[in-house]
Amino acid sequence: MRTSLGDLPARQHLPVTAAAHGTGTGPRAGTPVLDVVIPVYNEEDDLEPCVRRLHAHLSDTFPYPFRITVADNASTDLTSAVAKALAAELPEVASFRLEQKGRGRALRTVWTASDAPVLAYMDVDLSTDLNALLPLVAPLISGHSDLAIGSRLTRSSRVVRGARREFISRAYNLILRGSLAARFSDAQCGFKAIRGDVAQRLLPMVEDTGWFFDTEMLVLAERAGLRIHEVPVDWVDDPDSSVDVVRTAAEDLRGVWRVGRALATGQLALDRLRRPFGDDPRDRELNGVPPGLARQLVGFGAVGALSTLVYLALYFLFRLGLGAQSANALALLLSALGNTAANRRLTFGVRGRDRAMRHQAQGLVVFAIGLALTSGSLAALHAATPHPGHTTELAALIAANLAATVLRFLLFRAWLFPGPYDAPTPAPGAADPTADARAAVPGAAPNPAAPTSDPRPTTPDATAPRTRSAR
Repeated sequence: MRTSLGDLPARQHLPVTAAAHGTGTGPRAGTPVLDVVIPVYNEEDDLEPCVRRLHAHLSDTFPYPFRITVADNASTDLTSAVAKALAAELPEVASFRLEQKGRGRALRTVWTASDAPVLAYMDVDLSTDLNALLPLVAPLISGHSDLAIGSRLTRSSRVVRGARREFISRAYNLILRGSLAARFSDAQCGFKAIRGDVAQRLLPMVEDTGWFFDTEMLVLAERAGLRIHEVPVDWVDDPDSSVDVVRTAAEDLRGVWRVGRALATGQLALDRLRRPFGDDPRDRELNGVPPGLARQLVGFGAVGALSTLVYLALYFLFRLGLGAQSANALALLLSALGNTAANRRLTFGVRGRDRAMRHQAQGLVVFAIGLALTSGSLAALHAATPHPGHTTELAALIAANLAATVLRFLLFRAWLFPGPYDAPTPAPGAADPTADARAAVPGAAPNPAAPTSDPRPTTPDATAPRTRSAR
């Protein structure tokens, strides 16, 4: 799970000429800008009208080259034959078959192999109004966002579905907010998109191969600081859907537990997904200012302000039963531990468990220096005034803490976190962690920057008995 893929490049708008004609510095000639994947399992009846409707919509409204890829994950009816017939008839349609079930497995395989700079997927029932497709992918084409999701739970969304599914959907998203601190509104809507460069680095970290795939991808992206764009959608429930809601909910809850445990123990190397700032003038380097200093000062100041409030609250609490020196030492110790952890992650961008204990030990040394400053100020105050009031004590402590804060930042930057903690660059000739997934699709590009001549994944014919079961 800790493969080294390097930092993401800065977001950039796809060049207009290249995006419109498949030429120039953007996608190569014949390469689609958008690859829409439709994962299916035993959908011989619904697949053809879905693909034709989507193809007509994109042909009439989408201003860039596109591809529709039918990802058949181990269907046992005539779904594969229908997909191949559509691919033979429509140049913008491709078919691909996996021999194992799992919507997440299908999406990861096809997305990893695709040479399109923007990747999307939607459910075969087309419950979501297709007019939301261009607003969904536009922020990815422009370089503004990394992922985009359709949401049925915003106020401006219009949704037609039964009370049972509405309750389950809202309850599930409340669980995500409470357990994983998710801020996106709708994890389960089958209408999402991702930039290709982000997918190449994010998907190897996603373990689930089924319905929880979407949620895990979004949680990891959000925790890594990637930008997720939400689009309100019009959505009509499919009354013929055969999804086992109870089993899917149970699998989702197990996935929530697994991801929450991995995040809590620092098992995910989310630091490799850091993205540099773009070309906004506010992000440019300032003359005479070391790179990153301005941003670190803002982060350190925010963490410091919060730590000071926590410290003062703890001091007031402990002062009720302890002396001034003891209350100060205990309040400073607890706030210092939280301050080091917060600055480690938020200010200096260090994630994971590597060197965490060492950083805390160094932070305690910095704490000891701060304790000496604040305790010395209290000692001097009590030497000058035998019984100072609490307000006077607080004023002295605030002044001492300001001096300790400046010293703490300098020590953090020069001693604890002296440089970027990027994942190491793979050695020449090292194995590509996404090579296996790309190799699974015949004709797929060996890497996103060097695609092969055939952009459409194909697969040998497969024959199977007709059986319709749950998706």
